[in-house]
Amino acid sequence: MDAYSRSDCFDIDNNEHRSWLLIAFAVAFGVWHILTNLVLTEPGKWQNAIHFAGFAFLASVIHSPFKKSVQSRFAWLFDLSYGSIVAAAALWVAWAENGLYERTLAVTGQAWQFTPIDWAAGFILVFAAIDLSRRVSGWVIPILVLLALSYILFLGSYMPGVFRAASLPLNDVMFRTLYNDEGLFGILASISSVNITLFMIFGGFLVVSGASNFVIELAKVVAGRIKGGAAFVAVLSSALTGTISGSAIANTASTGVITIPLMKANGFRPKFAAGVEAASSTGGQLMPPIMGAGAFVMASYTSIPYGTIVAVSVVPAILYFMSVAFIVRIEAVKYDAGSEIDLTVDRGKLMSGGLVFVIPLTVMIWLLLSGVTPAYAACWAIAALILTSWATSLLAIVTSGDLFKPVAMGPNRIAEALASGIKVSVMTAVLLVTIGIMNNAIVTSGVGNSFSLMIAQWSQGSMVLAILLVGLASLVLGMGLPVTAAYIILAILTAPALAGIMSDQLIVEQLVQGISDPSKSALFFLVDHPNTALIAEGMTRAQAWDLIAAIPFEIAVTIRPALIDPAIATTFLLTAHLIIFWLSQDSNVTPPVCLAAFTAAGIAGSRPMATGFESWKIAKGLYIVPLMFAYTPLISGEFMEVIQVGFFGLFGIYATNALIQQYSEGPIGVIDLVALIAGACLAFWPMFLVANVAGAALIVFVIFNSKRRLRARAAAAPA
Repeated sequence: MDAYSRSDCFDIDNNEHRSWLLIAFAVAFGVWHILTNLVLTEPGKWQNAIHFAGFAFLASVIHSPFKKSVQSRFAWLFDLSYGSIVAAAALWVAWAENGLYERTLAVTGQAWQFTPIDWAAGFILVFAAIDLSRRVSGWVIPILVLLALSYILFLGSYMPGVFRAASLPLNDVMFRTLYNDEGLFGILASISSVNITLFMIFGGFLVVSGASNFVIELAKVVAGRIKGGAAFVAVLSSALTGTISGSAIANTASTGVITIPLMKANGFRPKFAAGVEAASSTGGQLMPPIMGAGAFVMASYTSIPYGTIVAVSVVPAILYFMSVAFIVRIEAVKYDAGSEIDLTVDRGKLMSGGLVFVIPLTVMIWLLLSGVTPAYAACWAIAALILTSWATSLLAIVTSGDLFKPVAMGPNRIAEALASGIKVSVMTAVLLVTIGIMNNAIVTSGVGNSFSLMIAQWSQGSMVLAILLVGLASLVLGMGLPVTAAYIILAILTAPALAGIMSDQLIVEQLVQGISDPSKSALFFLVDHPNTALIAEGMTRAQAWDLIAAIPFEIAVTIRPALIDPAIATTFLLTAHLIIFWLSQDSNVTPPVCLAAFTAAGIAGSRPMATGFESWKIAKGLYIVPLMFAYTPLISGEFMEVIQVGFFGLFGIYATNALIQQYSEGPIGVIDLVALIAGACLAFWPMFLVANVAGAALIVFVIFNSKRRLRARAAAAPA
């Protein structure tokens, strides 16, 4: 690994020996993550404890509390000692579990029997989780964790109404925090240790092997001859890079340094160029097969196969990127940008990078579809990538030409890829383990059900209002949280409410028709409401909603499973999680805090807040597509239904863009505005083919009419 690579991985006070120490540790830690998911058989608690121990050590040193200007040998030794103590505490907690059970069982009727060392290790872990999460992402997570712990320790007993909860003794809270499946080393830690870190390592291998070069070159091939081609390169490259990084900010930083100057040279306004890159990079997290960390979290929480989540996300991802491409096209025509620029393709990088990009991803997707675990698929994809890089090196020797420009994955490159993958995993690993503390408090206290009840009451059964509330909550959380963390918190708190509203809409239809089955109708007699007398014969829709609104939450969760088919309920749950996952992305591109847009603005030299509003306008697909999830069979439908909704949805999305830009293939008039509004409404109308075709026809009329108007103006203009 050369000096640049070492600096890029871990730059510790410009000290080469310290950087080498961290690189060696990161490489070994990366190898352990591969082995523990293939051949090692540690218990889950041990695996998660080792996982957090290693990342806590790295976070302690990389995110030192000492400023670089005052770093010294003392600061270095302090960081090493702090990280080592936290790591030792994590390993002690995993080792001490059996002894804790034995001591507690020996003292019948007593609380958990922690030893002084157990208490010390527990407090060190909780403190370190809060402290390290503050270092890597700011104060939002620490404040939420402290509030969650206070809630189950004493604050809940002072809360009013449905948020009132009994206080728990300290040793009970400590046990639940350390050993519950929802605690520090529980479900969320498993998601990080088993899935996310491996895919981050795989992303490191893709970047180091030259696959990122292929992304840029392929985008040039596809978009190089289209008006506004440089901006289309940004859209395509960010879509493909999203399969590598899973991070909007990393996406923006990696592809933006190439695409933003290219767009500016192509005649696009700086803030628009930056906005396109930020919006496209945000969409990278929606792009199968990796989809950032959200798909793994979703699979764990819903027990829906990862392959299913990825499969239903393909068409929505296409809709999103087409929505960005449409506004790029309109901008290019409106400002006459994107003409006469050289987008020469480096065929050597295209061929070599293409092989190391396509073959490993194909192996991974094939394994996922065959039913293996994502961790197993990621490990074999890494092996396939290394073998492919060696094969391209041999091809380059045999051909002795410029057809292949491979990046040989020798020991140094492999070490660089491992270290890079581990480094980008630090923040996610620390945050997921820390959020486990809050997750445990939410599950223990039942406040998640209370929050879901509040969402259901405020929305009054309206899916639009419920989505609006979730969107506002995601925007607020996203101001201080990474997207994955915001999604997890929102999913815990609001997914049951969204899925419940969808179920209630189906139950209302049954109530309107009448429920003659005595075993089902009897469930409603648990509710004291006059409309229960009408259940067998049927009622109006308003009466049905009045009855649904009167059902207490604890009874509703009993009634819904009896009235809703399990497969349909699972679809509702998946739809709810996808809505939340999409809305949680908006903090990257929505002011006042939009880190991806601010990163792009720094590259483009544009004003950050103006760039933020531009990226928010370009990324409107983040709001349109979730509404399509809720009101169309885009997720739940058969193949042809999904194709119909997606195809005509493209017309509706184009019309929305044209309305916002007040431009299509040329300037639009009053008749065009009316046609666009009517066309969008008809195109989005779910599963009404006649209306869809009529809407598409209106939008096509506007496209040709505006193009005719532009030609007329050009002909009338003086030479």
